[in-house]
Amino acid sequence: MTAVATAVLPFVVTLAGDPDMGARVTLVQLLTGLSEAAASAGEGRVDAGWPGAWRRHRPRILALLADSLPEVRREALPLAEGVGVLLERWHAETDPTVRLAVLLALGTAAAGSADAGTVDRVRAVTAEVLRTGTPVMRVAAVHAWAAFDPRAPVRELDLLVEVLSDPSVRPRFEEIWYLPDVDGAFTREDVVSWAAHLLQGAPQTALAFVVRLVDAARRTGDTLLCRAALDEAWQLLAVRPSAAAALLPLAGALLADPDDGIRYRAAHLLAVLGAPAAPYADALAVLLNDPGEAEFFEGTVGDHARWALTRIGDPRALPNLVERLYAPYQGQYSRGYCLGEPHLPEVEDVLTPLRPYAEILLPEVRRLLRDDGVGGSLTCPFLRVIQAWGPAAAPALPEVVALLGDARYSRYALDALVAMGPAAASAIPAVRRCTLLDFPVDHHRLAWAAWRLGGDRDTALRLIGEAVLAEEEPPYPPTDLLGDFGPAAAPYADRVRQFMERGDTWLRQRAAVALWSITGEPEPSASVLEEYLPPLADGDDSYGGDSCGSYASSSSYGSYGSVLDALRALARIGTLSPAARAILRTVQALDQRLSTYRDYRAILQDEEIRSAIDDVLALP
Repeated sequence: MTAVATAVLPFVVTLAGDPDMGARVTLVQLLTGLSEAAASAGEGRVDAGWPGAWRRHRPRILALLADSLPEVRREALPLAEGVGVLLERWHAETDPTVRLAVLLALGTAAAGSADAGTVDRVRAVTAEVLRTGTPVMRVAAVHAWAAFDPRAPVRELDLLVEVLSDPSVRPRFEEIWYLPDVDGAFTREDVVSWAAHLLQGAPQTALAFVVRLVDAARRTGDTLLCRAALDEAWQLLAVRPSAAAALLPLAGALLADPDDGIRYRAAHLLAVLGAPAAPYADALAVLLNDPGEAEFFEGTVGDHARWALTRIGDPRALPNLVERLYAPYQGQYSRGYCLGEPHLPEVEDVLTPLRPYAEILLPEVRRLLRDDGVGGSLTCPFLRVIQAWGPAAAPALPEVVALLGDARYSRYALDALVAMGPAAASAIPAVRRCTLLDFPVDHHRLAWAAWRLGGDRDTALRLIGEAVLAEEEPPYPPTDLLGDFGPAAAPYADRVRQFMERGDTWLRQRAAVALWSITGEPEPSASVLEEYLPPLADGDDSYGGDSCGSYASSSSYGSYGSVLDALRALARIGTLSPAARAILRTVQALDQRLSTYRDYRAILQDEEIRSAIDDVLALP
């Protein structure tokens, strides 16, 4: 808050109170912004003259609360400075567009008050509105009460469902639900979203809320309500695995809805639900060519139905699958899409699990790799898919080898060739001529790849081992590559042990796996890997960040990547302590997604981690 703000304050106050001024609402918003900035600026960051100037002009500022224009009164509410002033306005105000805003402001003010008497006065106001108010004002009273009593929406669930699902009440929301500093009125659908947010602390009630709204919308043919409720259902599913059981039959029934937006959302829900959606495979197959779209979202009903069938494992999804996945990228570097949900999945998220159908899908992948050429938008994703398919993708050897000459893709091409196994042995000469970025780790990977394809093991081991022994530690020493050599890497075991004991999160984990591979001894590697598990039971994922950028394993997406890698390593080692077993059983019972994502990837990652937990707990 500089001296400029102090200097302009009297002019802003005067103009905001001038009945002939045409921008009074904007000026009141400016006063509100200045007040909030001064309150949050911190010690020493507010001009010395500001507090005195504000005090001098405060009577004129508060007078705006009683201005003749309802929109000015509403915008001035954040300047009220306390519950007492707001209560005065509540009893004096007659305009419904302002009364609703005052009611919500009272709830916020009560939440910030430590005085029990003040809270009781606000509670009395909200209770009275709940008894005698109009339907929209009663919903607003629930929102106001929730600000200082989070259980209020749970107690008033029936009221929320009754009012929000009444088609005759819908227009009233847009007539009176206005808030300061928000352009335009809130729609009934906006309030549905807000109400669902209030119920976040009571997930079962939140689920009942959206299910009841969908049921009501289906009875009355209320398309907009059904869309809004499905959007909130999706948000629940992205956080709570338990929501799946209730949402599965709802989504299945809505596949036949006449509204494009509802079918679109239903197909997407079934897609993320995956295998449990198998009973609806026939209904999804009917929608494969459905061109219906949802406003602001990408793709068609058919696109999401096709993805749902791939998640189920239904081969009816395969014809034209790769072509449809490529279509949004055709002629451009990337597809454009909104960041909200639902949106289309990434190409590799769809194709990677389809290795059993690689023989069917690979010809089209190969063609697109050739046509797209070096620099194509999906070159890297297709290479990662080929890597995941492993030996089944060996016919793509010519297309992958052709990419070894471009440093942007050569590392991914190397990994794809190694995954193909002996079938890619003929690529060794091309691998040795590979164009690389000027990173030492890439040169180590080149030697490793040549060996894995049938080249000289001793030369590769010496190069990688010397890098691990180097006096000046590289940022990410190739310990994981060294572990592939097993007992032959024994001369470097002590150095690997040092990395395991003193490295960062990324390095310790990979060094632990490498040490076990070299020595064959479960300890101390298993104990180090188990250190990644306890925070998981507490819902803390901050330790799992992927600090190595593009050099992480392909599984390490999101903050839970380190946990997933640790679980897979423990499954390979084949041992688990009683303490770690107890932690994983606790995690199994958590009703939360094991992911930091909040789009479809939350479900995919949660499935992946839970499957890895099952594998580890199955150890003797």
